[in-house]
Amino acid sequence: MKAWSGFLVRCLSAAVLAGAPAFAWAIPQVFLVQNSGWMEPFYSDPQSSFKPLVGALAGSVVQAGDAVVLAAFNQSLPGAPSPRALLSFKAGKETVQGRVTQALRALDTARKPGSAALADTDLGEAVQAAIGQALGGKPGIVWLFTNNRNSPNNDQATAQRNREFYQLIHGGAAITRALAFPLRMPVKGEHYSANGLMVYAFAVGNEGSRALDALLAAGRVQRVITEPPARLKPLDRDTVRLAPRKVENAAGVRFATAANGVLRADVAPDARQPTARIEWNLENTMYPYTISSATLSARSVLGGEDRPITLASSRVSALAPGKPAPLGSTMTLPVAQLPDKWSWEALKSAGSAYVLPGTIQLHLANQKLELSQAFRQRMAALFPGDPLPDIFIPPARVQASTAVLPVEVRVHYGMGPLLALGGAALALLAAAGAAAYAYARPKIAHVTVEDELRTMRARPGTTQPIYDKAGRQVAQLKTTLFGHQLLDLREGAQVKLGR
Repeated sequence: MKAWSGFLVRCLSAAVLAGAPAFAWAIPQVFLVQNSGWMEPFYSDPQSSFKPLVGALAGSVVQAGDAVVLAAFNQSLPGAPSPRALLSFKAGKETVQGRVTQALRALDTARKPGSAALADTDLGEAVQAAIGQALGGKPGIVWLFTNNRNSPNNDQATAQRNREFYQLIHGGAAITRALAFPLRMPVKGEHYSANGLMVYAFAVGNEGSRALDALLAAGRVQRVITEPPARLKPLDRDTVRLAPRKVENAAGVRFATAANGVLRADVAPDARQPTARIEWNLENTMYPYTISSATLSARSVLGGEDRPITLASSRVSALAPGKPAPLGSTMTLPVAQLPDKWSWEALKSAGSAYVLPGTIQLHLANQKLELSQAFRQRMAALFPGDPLPDIFIPPARVQASTAVLPVEVRVHYGMGPLLALGGAALALLAAAGAAAYAYARPKIAHVTVEDELRTMRARPGTTQPIYDKAGRQVAQLKTTLFGHQLLDLREGAQVKLGR
């Protein structure tokens, strides 16, 4: 395995580094294809769609800039490392599906070194090598194509081996999201026959989880695999979905759901303690698990306020995947956190909306999950004799979960306050302009000096001398916005204001 991992690390690292400048959002993807003895009918049956499936899925989920590695796996033995890299490249404009299909064309079931015996299988070994060696513990997505027979060293205790495999999934911190796609694929070979195939998707790290969610949201997986994925991990968050079914609005508040799923509450600026009764559809999103029972509580976190939401029922039972159950609630919006219509925030939002983001949090406590009967029956039909359905059970520690619904409280402020403030500002500006004009305009003063009437002009704030007929200064004229005043009047001088 060391030779394989070293080669794969070099190829994957080179692909990631080569693509980093142009594709900062690229995510490495590793495709592990099982070729042990149990897979013989998938390779020998001329009607098998196994290899075309791998190529089609890779072609759909890989995007330009992604580092891609294709590897075959069985069980590592001296002289026969596993997994074994078949292809490594950075996706560009070429057809990914064509490259993967070409690389798989010569792949056949593996045999043990120096023996005619078919190779055994170790699912955990393959996944651990992909995470620890191929990805080097960094974010990425690992795809695993298997008939779900985990039997290293030809161990017939497949139930125990499956438990070890699922412990790796549930207990490993590296895997942040895990999905399983059980597919119907009847094949018949020389030694074995099979009814189904399992495709696993393991997201490594938070970036890997976001990338896998994005692929599902964009429908890239569904273009090839139409079966719904069975969720293996996580089982403690986003386990239910809240969808408003009916809203009884109070005065001054109106609710609606945006296209992106955000619940919007439009509140009038003069609303006082607006509340609303919301009828929800509570939907279980944890296929293939049924929530047999759980205790419900809800809170709204808006504008720094954390308020409880009154629920019509505090318990849920027998909530099957995809089948909504009604749930009533009453919530109060945080009016105290909304800006006053004369505040700067409101004035800036005049003509549009002031947005106060937050969340509605639904908590499920004492949560008990059980595998749906329909899924058990489907697994028994696809993998007869496989004890997997009995161990496809969430860890006992997963007894609580939280669902979060984004909320936006939107207050629509009218233009009135802004117009009033603008009018006041214009009035102040006009008054200031008038004062400035009055200050700058010269004022006329009539002064009588020794029976001689004189006309003097002066700007407010100035002082100028007054002389008699002999040229002697006899007084000073001070001018203000409010009139004129004689200063420093010489004793015996004949000077007065006016005629």
